Amino acid sequence: MNFDPIILTLILATPLAGAILLALIPERQDPSTSTEQTGSKRHAIGALIVTLLTLLLTLHLPAQFNYHAARHTFQFQENLPWISSPAIHYHLGVDGLSMWLIVLAGLLAPIGVLASWNVIRSRTRLFYTLFLLQQVAMLGIFVALDLFLYYGFWELSLVPMTLLIATFGRTENRRRAAIKFFLYAFIPSAILLVAILWLYNLTGTFDLPTLQALAGAHHIAASPAALLLCSIAFLVAFAVKVPIFPLHGWLQDAVSEAPTAAVMVLAGKLGLYSILRFSFGIFPDQSRHVAPLLIALGAIGIVYGSLIALIKSDLKKLASFATLAHVSFVVLGIFTFTVLGLDGGIFQILNESLIGAAFFILLGLLYERYGTYDMRDYGGLGARHPWMATMFVVTSLAAVGLPMLNGFVGEFLILSGTMQSIVAHHILWTTMGATGVIFGAGYMLWMIQRIFYGSPGVRTEEVQGWDLCPREHLELWPMAALFLIMGVASPLWMRAIDLYGAATAGASAPSSAASSELTLPHIPPAMISPNAAVASNRNSDPLTIAHQEVR
Repeated sequence: MNFDPIILTLILATPLAGAILLALIPERQDPSTSTEQTGSKRHAIGALIVTLLTLLLTLHLPAQFNYHAARHTFQFQENLPWISSPAIHYHLGVDGLSMWLIVLAGLLAPIGVLASWNVIRSRTRLFYTLFLLQQVAMLGIFVALDLFLYYGFWELSLVPMTLLIATFGRTENRRRAAIKFFLYAFIPSAILLVAILWLYNLTGTFDLPTLQALAGAHHIAASPAALLLCSIAFLVAFAVKVPIFPLHGWLQDAVSEAPTAAVMVLAGKLGLYSILRFSFGIFPDQSRHVAPLLIALGAIGIVYGSLIALIKSDLKKLASFATLAHVSFVVLGIFTFTVLGLDGGIFQILNESLIGAAFFILLGLLYERYGTYDMRDYGGLGARHPWMATMFVVTSLAAVGLPMLNGFVGEFLILSGTMQSIVAHHILWTTMGATGVIFGAGYMLWMIQRIFYGSPGVRTEEVQGWDLCPREHLELWPMAALFLIMGVASPLWMRAIDLYGAATAGASAPSSAASSELTLPHIPPAMISPNAAVASNRNSDPLTIAHQEVR
């Protein structure tokens, strides 16, 4: 049977149906009885089955993906009329940008269920129902090609996450953190809705491919100033969700309170994907206008997040600022509008998500055993928990970009792309970004030394703890294997990613007189970078050139 025409609907429908079924399974109220434990595990087992089935369906995409498709084309499309006025379609599709993100969302879901197996012991029906609804929202964002449909999934993603933080947060500040997260995300989203409606009034369509074609031909009939304001509305809504410095005010509180399964998908993917898909797709010229500012903010975010992480003794707070530094690396890369920067940025979204998921799982395991995130209470755990120490070291080395692991490939491509950018002070921003690698090694290795190889802390002397159990090995080893596979076999992922990266980098730069006032002074090609000749020929064979530089 050929599943291609309906595979995206099946991917969306499976976790949605699972959420509905789990919501109908009754839950015992007395946590002290064995019946309650059976009920709890029933919800967890059901969620695990649903997420594994969803993962299996997502693997159909890379297996059947056409890696030689023309640029700016979508595959596995479903386009059905939904509402006649306004013209809203059930339009789904996948390209090189979204395909691996869908697989990533499918992979992280069962890992999140396993990470919650013994942690969530009450209100399990609510937890796993919200968790599956969050997965539906994420997958919908990645596949929606109608702006109105996309916005519905975008808003849906706020509700389960807010409830998960407010209900299952670890301290009494969980409701405050949930409200803060919701307000930070919802207010810019309201402005985004206004921009979407204005764009529809201007063009008469919500269809993304149509809007991209109109934007590419400069046929969106509006003044440059109006288009710039509309693009800023899109960008701000996405930048808050990333978050991009200095719009990260919600991140520390949300990361500190969110349960492990929720925090694994809290930052990064959705906002960065939306910038790449909608800001770059509908507003290519305007995105290039603001690129110098975003490159500067990316470099500043790397240094700022890394320096704050260096002084944090709370592991969750350290992880939140490390996340800010890692997503800032992606921002630095994608706004260079070079093939290397875009390819490296998209690849680094995958890396940051996998590494961050493994890191938060490991922190959750420490908390499950010792009941604290304060590094000052730890020490000397290396001999007691050798497998846990091993996984911490492997994850940390991937995070700091050790060669042969996946973090190195993404960071190398991003820094190479930034060096080839034509914006002013690109060497300064590249240098600042490179210091993030040094600072990252500092706070990650310092953390490992404090926890596993320092003098025993008060908490570790009071509590014996235990090493990884088989279920926890099952959570962590697939990600550890991917760290290595993605590091040594990155072209397997780049084949699809470069279809998007080369097309976006090759789009025409703004040239109108009105828009030129916002661009930086012209820089002669010979002064751009030593690889200017290579960069000028990227459109002929971008994948080969990019991977020659990586090798």
